[in-house]
Amino acid sequence: MPSSCTDIRAALALCLQNSDCVLVHRNTPADCLRPPLADTLPTTCQQLKHGYGQCKRGQIDMRKRFRGNKPISTSLELEGESADLGEREVPMLYAGKGGFEGVGPRKTDGREKTDDEMEKAGFERFVRNDGGVDWKKK
Repeated sequence: MPSSCTDIRAALALCLQNSDCVLVHRNTPADCLRPPLADTLPTTCQQLKHGYGQCKRGQIDMRKRFRGNKPISTSLELEGESADLGEREVPMLYAGKGGFEGVGPRKTDGREKTDDEMEKAGFERFVRNDGGVDWKKK
């Protein structure tokens, strides 16, 4: 058996061995994975079953043949890192820019003139309907 799915298979087997379907109701793990009893499994076992199916499907998927399957532990808690959003970078939503880029106050480079300097230069301030401020020549 290829080694890319052995970890998730072992985790699924351990989860099934500790489930009520096997321990209390005395069903075999194979029976617990079939539709009538599969709905009674804990959520983690159902997720592992789905992940194992995706892993096996990825082994025969021609689009993934060269790259291989994705690693199993994509969760930060499993890798030992902190899950606090303040300590890590915001993930990319698409190739263009990050999810929160451009949100918040506009950054300036310090060359913008203050309100007093603009009025002295002959401009008057007016507020647009959307709340933005513009300057126009008097």
